[in-house]
This record gives sequence, C-alpha cells and structure tokens, in this order.
Amino acid sequence: HSQPQAAVLPRVRAVHGGAALPELLRRYDGWAGRYEQDVAALEYRAPHLAAASLAFAFPAPPAGARVLDVGCGTGLVARELQRRGFGCLHGVDGSAGMLERARGTGLYRQLQRCVLGREPLPGPAGGFLCLTTRSNPSNLRYKAELEAALQRLEQQGAWQKVLAQEVERWERATEEEESVQGTGYISGVVYIYRKCPVPPLEEG
Repeated sequence: HSQPQAAVLPRVRAVHGGAALPELLRRYDGWAGRYEQDVAALEYRAPHLAAASLAFAFPAPPAGARVLDVGCGTGLVARELQRRGFGCLHGVDGSAGMLERARGTGLYRQLQRCVLGREPLPGPAGGFLCLTTRSNPSNLRYKAELEAALQRLEQQGAWQKVLAQEVERWERATEEEESVQGTGYISGVVYIYRKCPVPPLEEG
C-alpha cells in the first residue's frame, strides 16, 4: 500500500503518539494551519462518515435541530453537516488553534474550548451530539477515556446513545503496526447521541 506523502508523516505521528494531554493540545495548536491538507493526504473519512451517520439516524432533521460537534477541529464535520441540512451547529475542541480555524468557517453558532471527560460539555438544550475517534493501538487509552465519559453522560440522563458505528477504513495508517490486518488503514468509531429532554417540573 502506498504510504501517505512523506512530508505529512512527522506531523501526523506527533499527534498519534501517546503524548500527555497538555502537550497533545499544543501539538494540535501547531498543526491547525496544515491540518486539512494533511488529513486529505490520509484520505481521512471521519467528517463524511459522521455526517452520514447523523443523517441516517435522522433523515429529516427538524428545522433548527442543534448539533454539538465534539472535537470539532477545523470544522470539517460542520461542512458535511451543513450540506445535509443541519444548520444549527455548536462546536467544542480542546485546541485553541483548531477552534480559531473553525471560527473562520462561519458555520458554527457557538464555539467553546472544552476537553470531553475533563470539563462538562456545554450542551445546547435539545439536539444531538456527534463525535469521532480513532481505534488505532496508540489511541486506545484515549478512546477508553472517551467512552467512559460518554457512559457517565448517559448514566446522568443527559444524553442517550443513538449509535456507535465502527468503521474499518478510517484513514491511511502512518505506521504498519497501526493498520487493520495489513489493509494500510486504521479504524475508527462514529458516536451519535441524542440530548435527553429535561423532564418538566411536576406541579405539586
């Protein structure tokens, strides 16, 4: 399998490596300017898959349906969602550099810095939550933390899981040992949650 172009590899490996969170966010800040062209070289399919999953779950999105794009990066998911009729987008990301790029798209009603699992999510009232993550070996600890955070949100009655879709060909692998059974790709997951309605106060 042809590897992604050599120039991209060091930057992608820097964020795929298991750095501690503050260092990882710094790396994402530094990567923000080249992020979109680099992930295009990796045939990164997450934004398309995330939007397709949400549209499949809710084929006729209600007008004004709010979507919280978690780990929104530079806004790639927002572009796909807008094409599919979801126009009321809120985004959160841990990287200030990425949020700056997302702001430049003009597609989000609101953007906020937030790391899922470390800080409470600023949930728009009602609506959906959409997020994606890689399942490659170096990301498994983060993926486990993410799923634990999502489980807590479910247990608190804040969000209800709609789907968790495993995808084999997520993006091109930058290391052979990261790829799924020698396909040259790493796998990933799309998570879609629905915001639970706030129960009305019972009149006493």
